[in-house]
Amino acid sequence: MKKKRLLTILATAGVALAGTAAAVIPMTGASAADCAAAWNSGAVYNGGNIASHSGRNWRAQWWTQGETPGTTGEWGVWRDQGTCSGGGGGTNPPPPPPPPPGSGTVQNWQAGTDYPAGSVVRYTNGQCYRAKHANPGYDPIISTWFWEPTTCSGGGTTNPPPPSNPGAFPVTEAQFNQMFPSRIPFYTYGGLVNAAQKYVAFTEGAAGKLEVVAFLANIAHESGGLKYTVELNTANYPNYCDASRPYGCPAGRAMYYGRGPMQLSWNFNYKAAGDALGRDLLNNPNLVATDATIAFETAVWYWMTQNGPGTRPAHVAIRANDFNGTVRAINGSIECNGGNPAQVQSRINNLENFARIAGVNLSGVARDARCGG
Repeated sequence: MKKKRLLTILATAGVALAGTAAAVIPMTGASAADCAAAWNSGAVYNGGNIASHSGRNWRAQWWTQGETPGTTGEWGVWRDQGTCSGGGGGTNPPPPPPPPPGSGTVQNWQAGTDYPAGSVVRYTNGQCYRAKHANPGYDPIISTWFWEPTTCSGGGTTNPPPPSNPGAFPVTEAQFNQMFPSRIPFYTYGGLVNAAQKYVAFTEGAAGKLEVVAFLANIAHESGGLKYTVELNTANYPNYCDASRPYGCPAGRAMYYGRGPMQLSWNFNYKAAGDALGRDLLNNPNLVATDATIAFETAVWYWMTQNGPGTRPAHVAIRANDFNGTVRAINGSIECNGGNPAQVQSRINNLENFARIAGVNLSGVARDARCGG
């Protein structure tokens, strides 16, 4: 298959594919354009939506809510489109300052809760952390790009740490082994369970088992049934370094090829995933191919936060009973809208087989070989 945008798609077992896809190229902001409607912290923005904030227009790169334009960094959800004037926008007031250290009431940190930049929380270890950047409840001691230690007082009692019992995972180890009978030893059930704990919303609620099954159906397609840890087409290896990024390619120009269940590729993807997960993947990209937990973490990170060539992350799509949307988030029109219906059907076959194994009812889950297009 062809490479496209963020991910490399692997063929079915035994066939190697090219590595993941292309960067989202920053658009050149229009000079003195009319301001779009003002950004609203409570509104949902899909990829391509434009909002104005602080006298500039911003374009959402994927689904977002509550993330302030101008605070998410160069690889974040909002892409600067340049200054604007007039129109329906105008300048939004700045967010209220965070409570000063050592004063006020501090809430206990809760995974999956949206925290604006400046939020102060008390973590499960009793320590307090301040959000340097808006985030959807990333772990303060893991996602150090989003959080920094601070001092505080007040707040409730320390929450207990999240459960680490693999038996609580919606899919059992026996079911996992039945789904992947030919997987290589590298891809362990424990690695998957550990990775899932980084994003509590991944498995929570009545729809948690459906979401995990849909995730596994897609990575089964991507990795040939969890048989591959790296992209097999070595000729592509030098092609995934965007040297225009300020951080460059410190591990080497040919070191950002596809790795892991979702075949993470490109230096900017290793940078973004590493920042979110608290791992230095930019300097140590091979961690994705040598540590099962990190490999699965990058796949879950993409699933939960990136819309890729779609309009919303796969996590958001499947929570709306839209399996088609998960395929769009991973491979877009390369497969959807008649691009390659056989590949989409392969994913659907995985979904239906895995749902049977795990006892998941697929009634009402949208799925067809055109991804609904």
